Amino acid sequence: MREHLRKRGIRAVIPVPADQKGHRPRRGSRGGRSPTADREAYKQRSRVERCINRLKQWRGVATRYEKTAVIYLAGLYVAAIFLWSAR
Repeated sequence: MREHLRKRGIRAVIPVPADQKGHRPRRGSRGGRSPTADREAYKQRSRVERCINRLKQWRGVATRYEKTAVIYLAGLYVAAIFLWSAR
């Protein structure tokens, strides 16, 4: 996946998992350089993913029962308001 992203000019935001760091030196010259991850971008990405996961706890948002996009968006707004006010 990282190779595909590199070919498209997209920088990796996710840090390399700890259990994979040891594999790279073992492969020698075929292991390549360790990709650097942007810590600030990862924090923002993580925050967005956590928000989406919290919104998906709402059944109507997760399954999209509504027939129209306007009604779905209204439900999404209501769920976001409840989550924001519960903080």
